[in-house]
Amino acid sequence: MTDADWEHALGGLHALAWDGPQLVGHASVVQRRLLHGGRALRTGYVEGVGVRPARQRQGFGAAMMAELERVIRAAYDLGALGATDDGAAFYRSRGWLPWRGPSSALTPAGIRPTPDDDGAIHVLPGAAPLVLDAPLTCDWRDGDVW
Repeated sequence: MTDADWEHALGGLHALAWDGPQLVGHASVVQRRLLHGGRALRTGYVEGVGVRPARQRQGFGAAMMAELERVIRAAYDLGALGATDDGAAFYRSRGWLPWRGPSSALTPAGIRPTPDDDGAIHVLPGAAPLVLDAPLTCDWRDGDVW
């Protein structure tokens, strides 16, 4: 995890998984704005998801995500995250949908394509109408924009 990745996970709401006195997992949801269909959508963006390797596949990740998804559904137009290759199947099993359209970022120099992130972006639909094959633009931040 880079310094920028760590910074991205700060703020917002954090879900922690404990096994007795031992912290075994963390995930957070932070507010971002995604541009889609001519609208700036209030987005619950999931960051910093991790479970200790020895405790993976024991329900800790699912429990943390269930809490974050509850918050996203109650407070945001949609949820979004950038999935690793290893994590994509987990998110899809929870109802997250892969974004099929082109991605971009609203940078200080204007909107710039982010083709390296295409296929990794997943959304949790909420109240906002979504067209999964249409363009999706994220707000600017240092480090990995998605």
